[in-house]
Amino acid sequence: MGVLQMSNIIKIKEVSNRTGLQRSAIYKRIQEGLFPHPIKIGKRASGWIDAEISEWIAGRIADRDEKLAG
Repeated sequence: MGVLQMSNIIKIKEVSNRTGLQRSAIYKRIQEGLFPHPIKIGKRASGWIDAEISEWIAGRIADRDEKLAG
């Protein structure tokens, strides 16, 4: 993957709020390869790239629209 343009890093609470998924569901989807991986931002802290979460949400919308049109 190329270098991302300047983007915010968001923590799990924000990811959960934006996606409607609980923490455990987020980590389950990561393990299944269905959700963006977090990045380390400190010794005991991780975060997600805001743009990657937005892309994931857009993908879910596109999937829904494709099913409705099909």
